[in-house]
Amino acid sequence: MTRVVAFDIGKVLLDFDYGIFVRNMVPHTKLSVGELDELLNTSPLLAEYESGSIDTQTFYELIRKATGFTGDLKLFGGFFEAIFDPIQEIIDVQRRLHEKGVSTYTLSNTNELAVRHIAQTYDFWPRFEGHVLSYEAKSLKPAARIYEVFEVTTGCEGQEIVYLDDRPENIVAAKKRGWNAWQHVEPDQTLNVLATLGLPVNP
Repeated sequence: MTRVVAFDIGKVLLDFDYGIFVRNMVPHTKLSVGELDELLNTSPLLAEYESGSIDTQTFYELIRKATGFTGDLKLFGGFFEAIFDPIQEIIDVQRRLHEKGVSTYTLSNTNELAVRHIAQTYDFWPRFEGHVLSYEAKSLKPAARIYEVFEVTTGCEGQEIVYLDDRPENIVAAKKRGWNAWQHVEPDQTLNVLATLGLPVNP
């Protein structure tokens, strides 16, 4: 029996495009669009930030040194926050689950800058019963630790957990723990899956 529904954030609740960040940053750096894009894709800095290995100030300082960025942390944060776009159909699914008394959590690889912006911008954030976030858990999916933290946090395990994520490797890791995990591809498909599981997601 389902006791909790877990949602990844990126590409499930919110679409994102790091290209927006790159294009906004470039005029304030010594790099071209291609050079900055390559740096961000090959550098371990974002993974270190999202795993909680470094804090926001350190992440900003390291990016600033690597790119020659001339702006302050506030400007940098604004560029970082501009990458998101809501996936309203899934946000509405979470709202309906919440209204019907179904416990919902986020389970996401993310960072402090993103979460600060999301919490201030989107009204879905406080509707979740809780959030298990990589930078707080000090672990990135698909490593086992963040799934363990989720189980401890919610008091649920195995088939009690329905989990939605766009990344197949994260779904594989969840299934290994016995979770009822499904890869999110597009909203209608996800809606049908949840309805088939007997969850109250239809209007």
